[in-house]
Amino acid sequence: MIFLDNSATSYPKPESVYTFMDQFYRRAGVNPGRSGYDLCMEAGELLDRTRKLLTRFFNGANPNRLCFCYNATDALNLIIFGLLREGDHAITTTLEHNSVLRPLYHLSRDQGVEVDYVPFDPAGFVDPESIRGLFRKTTRLVIVNHGSNVIGSIQPIREIGLLCRERGITFAVDASQTAGHVPIDIQADNIDVLAFTGHKSLLGPTGIGGLYVGENITIRQTRAGGTGVRSAERLHPEDYPYHLEYGTPNILGAAGLNAGVTWIEEHGLDSIHAREMSLTTMLRDGLKGVEGVILYCQDDLTGHLPVLSFNVDGLEASDTGTLLDVEYNIACRTGLHCAPLVHRQLGTDKIKGAVRFSVGPFNTEDHIQKAVNAVEDILRQGYSRPGVGTPAS
Repeated sequence: MIFLDNSATSYPKPESVYTFMDQFYRRAGVNPGRSGYDLCMEAGELLDRTRKLLTRFFNGANPNRLCFCYNATDALNLIIFGLLREGDHAITTTLEHNSVLRPLYHLSRDQGVEVDYVPFDPAGFVDPESIRGLFRKTTRLVIVNHGSNVIGSIQPIREIGLLCRERGITFAVDASQTAGHVPIDIQADNIDVLAFTGHKSLLGPTGIGGLYVGENITIRQTRAGGTGVRSAERLHPEDYPYHLEYGTPNILGAAGLNAGVTWIEEHGLDSIHAREMSLTTMLRDGLKGVEGVILYCQDDLTGHLPVLSFNVDGLEASDTGTLLDVEYNIACRTGLHCAPLVHRQLGTDKIKGAVRFSVGPFNTEDHIQKAVNAVEDILRQGYSRPGVGTPAS
């Protein structure tokens, strides 16, 4: 199988991730922080090491402010429900994933939180000044998808963050697609809260993610439970990281995440991304030369992730995906990609979304060429009905 669905989850993982997870869980797969015997201490030490590793990786200031979650959706829910109250105003973009959109919809419906959605320009980018123009006295949160999982555009978070900092507005970044692809500097990028997942470009397993919370940001607790510390206290601890961690942590996931980030550091973040973008450029250029292929926001790949969405004129995205899978053994993602506002703005919501290819560190030029050839062959075989689909503006 040729795997071109790395935006959903990176696959395969580096061999060192599989090896370390297996070895660690066999040796010390116990509940960390719940007792004082050696294996428990070793498990706890891994969590601490991974906190420090990720804090350094994102250039945070305090490892205790790095809190583990199930995934980015879990982290984003903690952020959004923990920061916004009735009467607050939030600003986000039409590039967002449902992990941001749905919590905001619920708060709008149930608590009267007002939300503005900033559109992206024809190239796929949000203008920071458009966000500034929506600031109100009641604006409590600006939350932005750092990199689109549909069109791959990377947003100017440093500039947006600076505008928020000047007004004292909390700036949260969804780094689900960018963490592990491009450098993220919490301090230089003016980020107050960062949400990330471990199983995508950080090359870890599913079920692990987290958030980093700046020193001056207070996120209201929306959960409570066991922490392994101060068990006699009735209320959940308020100090970090326990403030936003509940119950037994995913120690196996932390082991895999540790190994994934270590692999990235060993091979070089910039080097990995440059190679992936070289393959994406090859993919874009190949598809651009196929008559009947419609590309979205791919004219200039500067400031992009290795993500490309397209349609075959006259063929629904799901049908294209099925053909790629069944006839050519190529895995991709089709539909609305859990980002309905992107497709609404592109106009692809009317044709049930798009086909997405997303490149990872273990793809090759041969994979890319075979993908281009497969799409070309689908058109040559006459699966599509020319003239039915129309390019989105």
